[in-house]
Amino acid sequence: MTEIRLIQALKAGSHKAFDGIYEMYAKRLYAYSLQFTKSSEDAEEIVQDVFVKLWTNREKIKQEDTLRSLLFIMTKRHLINAFHSKINEPVYEDFVDYKNELSVSDTGQHLEYEEFVQKLEKAIKQLPSTQQKVVNLSKIDQLSNKEIAEKLSLSEQTVKNQLSIALKELRKTFVCSIWILYSLLFIN
Repeated sequence: MTEIRLIQALKAGSHKAFDGIYEMYAKRLYAYSLQFTKSSEDAEEIVQDVFVKLWTNREKIKQEDTLRSLLFIMTKRHLINAFHSKINEPVYEDFVDYKNELSVSDTGQHLEYEEFVQKLEKAIKQLPSTQQKVVNLSKIDQLSNKEIAEKLSLSEQTVKNQLSIALKELRKTFVCSIWILYSLLFIN
């Protein structure tokens, strides 16, 4: 069955069509989610949430040819919500979001992205040495606080404190940049 027919049948409430669409996209959405969550459980939960939302809103689907972009956009929004609830850090959230939205063909956005990355790296280098290490290990290398504590021979509480202080400083630095990124991503 073609995806066009699956979409038509899904809109009509077909469980078989839903299963077909699930089979078509679940693994790709899982892989996409896993690269950001670094947790198979979180990635599975996001994929499940996306498909539950697809089913409950099936009658409102406007796409007729493919659901690819819709499903990936829904997944991206769930990832953003997951990051927001876990780390409550808008600079990193916007960085990941902007990185996903970056189009190779759009030179202007690419240059702005590169400028943002340079500013972020510069801002991180302005932090004290321990905070630099903690931010890089946490946000870039995606290590847990416990892993960072072991690697740097610090207590977990010290890692949490240093990360919190560093992120507050980065937020102050990037308040203006966040609004610029937001306008680039969502206001077109």
